[in-house]
Amino acid sequence: MKYLVTGRNGQLAAAFLRRFESRSLDFTAPDESLLDITDALQTDACVASARPDVILNCAAYNLVDKAEQEPDRAFTVNETGSRNLAVAAHKHHAMLVHYSSDYVFDGRKETGLYDEGDAPHPLNQYGRSKLAGETAVRQMLDRSLILRLSWVFGTGTQNFVHKFLERARNSAPLQATCDEFSVPTYTETVVDVTLKALEQGATGLYHLTNSGFCSRYEWAKAILREMGMRAFIRPVSMSSFNLPAQRPGFSAMSNRSIAERMGMDIPSWEEAVALFLRKEVI
Repeated sequence: MKYLVTGRNGQLAAAFLRRFESRSLDFTAPDESLLDITDALQTDACVASARPDVILNCAAYNLVDKAEQEPDRAFTVNETGSRNLAVAAHKHHAMLVHYSSDYVFDGRKETGLYDEGDAPHPLNQYGRSKLAGETAVRQMLDRSLILRLSWVFGTGTQNFVHKFLERARNSAPLQATCDEFSVPTYTETVVDVTLKALEQGATGLYHLTNSGFCSRYEWAKAILREMGMRAFIRPVSMSSFNLPAQRPGFSAMSNRSIAERMGMDIPSWEEAVALFLRKEVI
């Protein structure tokens, strides 16, 4: 099986590339200059040349607050880019794996975690653009796998773990939201479940997260505890940050459907955070 990976400079794509290299699997991951998914002709030419069995769409516009000022750019990448890949996948007979977000929900569900049957209702432009990307993929392809992720962390600097530890090590005042809940999700978990889903021929829409849920404040405390660091973290509300984009207060998703479909137990977010810190940080 040959894989084509988009967004090679992102933390999720990097996790796939490390796994493929360690297993000597056949893959290609062009630089964005060679595969700009917002360019339909270039996307088609790249897929035609690579002839992949599977396209892993790890490319995304994920600047949640900036998307409020430049929604056109967010939609160009997250919707148009996804549609271009779906069209090319259909034309060249490739399976498309597309990653979406918990921000397609508004956080107002009062009866448990979000599952795949819950109706999306995004609160911000980023969430709307990710939902539009899902729709585009489903419209263009009968054979796709759409996986909604949340609070992704892994090797790299664009995630909560790195940014929080950087502040802690610099003795900066620490604060984290106590009224914002979701599921920290490790890139290695995403890779594990995605590859198993492909092995089993899974298609459709699933929520892919680590198990459980927490607030950012609880996540921050777990990071310090695992690192053996003693520091005071002030619990604050989301409103105290005055961010441009409104965020859902509770967007935690259930991974039950995909776990049962794969016949596997997905590690808890606490286990995933501990593994990441022991393996790649400490």
